[in-house]
Amino acid sequence: MGREILQGLLADDSVAVVHSLGRREIALTHPKLVQHRVDYSKALPALPSVGEAFIALGTTIKVAGSQEAFRTIDFDAVLAVARAAKAAGAKRLGVVSAMGADRASGIFYNRVKGETEDALSALGFDTLVIARPSFLAGDRSVLGQPLRSGEKLAMNISRWLAPLIPVNYRSIDSAKVARALLKAVPNTSRKQILLSGQMQ
Repeated sequence: MGREILQGLLADDSVAVVHSLGRREIALTHPKLVQHRVDYSKALPALPSVGEAFIALGTTIKVAGSQEAFRTIDFDAVLAVARAAKAAGAKRLGVVSAMGADRASGIFYNRVKGETEDALSALGFDTLVIARPSFLAGDRSVLGQPLRSGEKLAMNISRWLAPLIPVNYRSIDSAKVARALLKAVPNTSRKQILLSGQMQ
């Protein structure tokens, strides 16, 4: 997801420079791309002045190893990046969350996503666009990641039974989510939640 957003920003003539944060550098060079390697377990460095920010940071409980480690990325690190962007002057923020995000959910994953959304809302950005995609379709192999448990089955079911599945529950290509965020963030002056069906 982050790579899709990054490619969209680099292709946008209205964007002068793109500062990307990551745990490691990616194999991409571009005249207006500046990569910053960061350790999300430590305080983030001050960021250069920016007008808008996009966050596509997240993991799974299985990859993280525990619920606590998952929360460290999907709540603590996301909030740290948002605060750093706001301190650098960002007025607009786009974030990838998840379908079912709800701080009152009995499902830990959805509860953390909901708590993260609420905490981001409290930061006072002029624009906050939250994307809540369903199962994400995309090429994880370029990231060295296997298809997550259940995703292959869900995507196949979505393809076979698409006409019968409500649009919010169909799998969605990560490029569509990125395009929706890139379009909404500069053109919205409030909080907006993009449901998966809206981004199809």
